[in-house]
Amino acid sequence: MTEFAMVLAMMISSNSGVKFIAPAAIKVPAPNSPLVNYALKGLERCWLPSERRWSHIYHLDGRASPNESLPQSDVFYTLNVLLGMSRVTELPADIDLPDIFYRNAMSLTALPVRKYAFGMALWAAAELRLPIPEQVRRELRAVLSDQSQWQAFRAQDLGMLLTGVIAQARAGEKEWLCFAGPLYRFLKERFQGESGLFLDAPSGFRRRFASFATQTYLSIACYQYGEFTGDASALIMADTCVRDLIALQGPQGEWPWFFDAMSGRILDFYEIYSVHQYGMAPALLEWAERFGRRGARDALVRGFNWVLGHNQLGRTMLVPELNLTIRSQVRKGELMTKAPRVLRAIKNVWLENGGQLIDSANVGVRLECRSYELGWILWSFGRRTDLRDLSHNVAFEQPACLPGGEPQRNGTRIG
Repeated sequence: MTEFAMVLAMMISSNSGVKFIAPAAIKVPAPNSPLVNYALKGLERCWLPSERRWSHIYHLDGRASPNESLPQSDVFYTLNVLLGMSRVTELPADIDLPDIFYRNAMSLTALPVRKYAFGMALWAAAELRLPIPEQVRRELRAVLSDQSQWQAFRAQDLGMLLTGVIAQARAGEKEWLCFAGPLYRFLKERFQGESGLFLDAPSGFRRRFASFATQTYLSIACYQYGEFTGDASALIMADTCVRDLIALQGPQGEWPWFFDAMSGRILDFYEIYSVHQYGMAPALLEWAERFGRRGARDALVRGFNWVLGHNQLGRTMLVPELNLTIRSQVRKGELMTKAPRVLRAIKNVWLENGGQLIDSANVGVRLECRSYELGWILWSFGRRTDLRDLSHNVAFEQPACLPGGEPQRNGTRIG
């Protein structure tokens, strides 16, 4: 029993004659919501103890060793999980945040990671109030000081780096602030699409083919920069993008995957990723709500409910017996290759097609979960107390156990 509960029980049993209430009858609210605890328990399954990081993929197809490691991906995902944990009230006692951060941040200089991983390290370190290892700091400063390297940035690189720089400055580490203005100007000049959506690259054929992640990372960066510096143009860019995304949200709350950022059209809904529905979109829409974007909250709720079964397959995207989630809904036949998706996007640009969902008979699921997806749950809902229909949904309670210790599947269909 907590100290608070013991004191309350003693007060009730004082000389005032009030009847004593047994400690068992006193209910103190749990620090974490069921949704946050669900994600924390799922992350326990993704943990790689010898490497001190969370895994690239947890496979849900029944294989004997479900965790698959890809070191450069593990490291980035781990930093993303740590970012989420910065917002969690009560963490498991055996999670050593400083040690995990240091080990994985140091790995950034030894592995072939994209520049966005360094941005995530900046962001997570700022939120956790942890120092950045000197070797990582030197490499980051070299990248940020050489603007010729920025031409190779994709949207995620730029968005994460700008967000990380602002997060550091907000935490009092002013040495990074000198990079914020140049990064934002580069974003504004080279990544702002005419349609209101963001482009994916500063130049080249690929830049108009932008993903939902493109929109999320650059919008969050603009919100962060605009709020911290008072630059209204950044807030307007972010709000315009969010407005357009809400207008393009699918009939059951689906967030489309691929856009033509020049015209602002959907090129392909698929894959529809669960992490966008329950993690990344809520992270972005939290900012949009703060700045008064109409419809942001409703869009968040509709998108989240897609995961709970309000989707074209009519199935939950949760795996409650494992406290994990199913990665995506995908066109059948495209689980192992992206080639058809790429060719279809190119064709749809010229034919002005692609803005529709396909027949559900041609849609399947990708049976895997990635640790960073659970990290986004922690970030988006670790501090929210105003969405109890989502964060305290019965779907995130512990599944009932059947005789023999096997957990009941609660209707979740695997395969």
